[in-house]
Amino acid sequence: MGETLQFLLSGLTSGAIYALIALGFTIIYNATEVINFAQGEFVMLGAMFMATFCAHGLPIPLAFVLAITFTAVAGILIERLAIYPARNASPITLIIITIGLSILIKGLAMFVWGKNPLPVPSFVGERPLNLLGATIIPQSILILVAAVIAVWTMEIFFQKTLPGKAMRACAANRLAARLLGIKVEPLVLLSFALSAALSALAGVIISPITFATYDMGTMLGLKGFSAAVLGGLTSSTGSVLGGFILGVLESFAAGYLSSAYKDAAAFIILVLMLLLRPEGLFGKKEIKKL
Repeated sequence: MGETLQFLLSGLTSGAIYALIALGFTIIYNATEVINFAQGEFVMLGAMFMATFCAHGLPIPLAFVLAITFTAVAGILIERLAIYPARNASPITLIIITIGLSILIKGLAMFVWGKNPLPVPSFVGERPLNLLGATIIPQSILILVAAVIAVWTMEIFFQKTLPGKAMRACAANRLAARLLGIKVEPLVLLSFALSAALSALAGVIISPITFATYDMGTMLGLKGFSAAVLGGLTSSTGSVLGGFILGVLESFAAGYLSSAYKDAAAFIILVLMLLLRPEGLFGKKEIKKL
């Protein structure tokens, strides 16, 4: 019982990170129909900024806010400088651009911060807690709480605010949204800012556990994409649930089979979903006339 609960808690912690990244994928996809493969680098930037600000003696709450803000600004710059000029290109061209951006950002991060991992102090202490035979550190609890609050906040934003409703309208039918007078371009810019902020949050809250490294975003980004595909790229709720499902499955695969299967589990699920149910578990099938 204790072992199973330990795997479950570990999976939920990882799943919370994947859920935040997957939600970022979904926001951009619904606004632009583009899969942003630079999403994982926003995670890395959040962690790197957090480590830098903490190293310079800034209080953790201030460093937390600045790291997310700086990464959101980076997301805005990427949209303005790379995505917006190519807005009329095909989706595959835009996807290739995001892959190139991912490589560029990672290279710049290695140049600026170096290859050595950067430590980040724990936000809430390091003394582990015992729960029914399982052990969980306070930072893991903070990760779960932060993820739930972030997802809940995004849900309120999309359901209750005018910009959020406008983004939902664009996701449903961009042409109809334009005919109703909704300006799509500012909403695309906002989607990149929100997506970058969510991924930065994931990087900030996980950095005390994993340290901050220039290449940490690649694998996290791919797993976040796998979670988004699992839940459904067109469903925000589905992508979040996909993140938690993927984290738990990955944890049990590592615990009961072998740690060598931990990363493989995400990609096996990705391939199976693309073959058997491309719209995801919670996504809606779309019929298009060719």
